[in-house]
Amino acid sequence: MAAPVKDNVSAASSSVQNLTIGKALNQGLRAAMEADDKVLMMGEDVGKLGGVFRITDGLQKDFGEQRVLDTPLAESGIIGTAVGLAVRGFRPVCEIQFEGFIFPGFDQIVSQLAKLHYRSEGRIKVPVVIRVPFGGGIGAVEHHSESPESLFAHVAGLKVVSCSNPVDAYWMIQQAIACDDPVLFFEPKRLYHSGNLKAPVDTSATPDPLFASRVARTGDAATLVGYGPSVKVCLDAATAAAEEGRSLEVIDLRTLSPLDLGPVFESVRRTGRLIAVSEAPSESSLTSEIATRVQQECFYSLEAPVLRVTGFDTPYPPTKLEEHYLPDLDRVLHAVDRSLAW
Repeated sequence: MAAPVKDNVSAASSSVQNLTIGKALNQGLRAAMEADDKVLMMGEDVGKLGGVFRITDGLQKDFGEQRVLDTPLAESGIIGTAVGLAVRGFRPVCEIQFEGFIFPGFDQIVSQLAKLHYRSEGRIKVPVVIRVPFGGGIGAVEHHSESPESLFAHVAGLKVVSCSNPVDAYWMIQQAIACDDPVLFFEPKRLYHSGNLKAPVDTSATPDPLFASRVARTGDAATLVGYGPSVKVCLDAATAAAEEGRSLEVIDLRTLSPLDLGPVFESVRRTGRLIAVSEAPSESSLTSEIATRVQQECFYSLEAPVLRVTGFDTPYPPTKLEEHYLPDLDRVLHAVDRSLAW
């Protein structure tokens, strides 16, 4: 199993479906369950309801209550149970209903899930996937719009990935489930059911590797790099900049740990400029790591300092202020202007 298919998929193929990110995840989960009867779904309301965002819709009906389990409201219990199941040969997929609810299970993830393989000198594998709907823009209350991915990318022993489009969503969730390492799978929840992001997904294609970034749009004036919900913002900024005659390259990281910065380095050596975009706060973040690594590897190619467009170093604000908090088209284009004017 592997990751996203190239953009030149034939729409005439009978295996092509036009899907949203949410539907692509649902179809990817279904494919993984059909391929391996050791794959289980666990989480609050994932069964009969099909999940708050309906990502697991229909799975319990088709695969039964023994494989799609509605759990108590206890994230520590969900993760702890998944660790035990993985040790016994199962491949549990846990849904955290909203990213802000993951912290009761933080100890199980960091102290147990991340360390068992290393602690056992490779004898124990823990192929657990934790699905985390993340990011803002849905008008939710506190604890429902956060971006904690940097916390987990810092933890040795965990793999962290994030999809930004339906093709990636379909393939990456299957790859994550097939991986023998624990994977945190961050999903941009505000884009789940966006009709504007519907795309043809060829379910018979040969996809790319899971832990690899990709060039989402080519350009030569500056490089924009993002992941998850930030990729759409970067692509929108590139479209707007093109109307003014500026060609921006956009790179979708896809993998946050391990980071695949090879395509970023290659791009920056051509463009001389980098703007890193993320909804997470800027302090001690993935964008910090990207800026540092690019400065180390591309110092003599840089024509301007690496700039970052991120959430602010505050708790996520109330709904009426979130449009000011989130990186948007104007903030990204302002950073591009600053970089090009250096």
